[in-house]
Amino acid sequence: MTNPEAKDRILARIRSALRDVPGEERPEDVAVTRDYRDSHVSADIVDLFVGRVEDYRATVTRVPEGQQVPAEIARILAERGVANLVVPPGFPEEWLAGYEGARLTDDPPLTAAELDASDGVVTLAAQGIALTGTIVLDAGPGQGRRALSLVPDLHLCVVRSSQVLPDVPPAVRALVPHRPTTFISGPSATSDIELDRVEGVHGPRTLEVLLVVDS
Repeated sequence: MTNPEAKDRILARIRSALRDVPGEERPEDVAVTRDYRDSHVSADIVDLFVGRVEDYRATVTRVPEGQQVPAEIARILAERGVANLVVPPGFPEEWLAGYEGARLTDDPPLTAAELDASDGVVTLAAQGIALTGTIVLDAGPGQGRRALSLVPDLHLCVVRSSQVLPDVPPAVRALVPHRPTTFISGPSATSDIELDRVEGVHGPRTLEVLLVVDS
């Protein structure tokens, strides 16, 4: 069967399945039953998230909510030698109290060259996914546009423990529709045909996660 024939057959089956659907009916008019189980995670989701993130060769630091957050951010940035830091709009100013280097704001938008010349970026997160060790960004306050977390060589991401969800389905449901979404699972990495791993090819070479325990 050629591709055109396959296409015609598929479309014919769709038309047949929709034959008894009233023309004025809209998809949102009909409720879809979703009583299936959307996660099989039974372990502590924060511990699972930490373990999976570390499996990707990222570094996770747990810190309680409060005064230790600025100190840990300053420590990580100092240990990584960050002297000029990209700070997206909406990142908590008080959390950068201990950082003594230069700050790059994205207003007006930084060029790709300016982002590449920076030492790193610090962002908040929209959520974390425990089962996959994934961090989700959606360009909300403290996250900035997608390029900020993809071009600098170091990404320090602050995730609250209350933002960690067990699995992908509940995470997708919690997303804000129509927002630009970035899923981050560890530092950028790729492997050639001989499975030689190379990091930093398509994004940050180093991912630091500061997990703020707030629940």
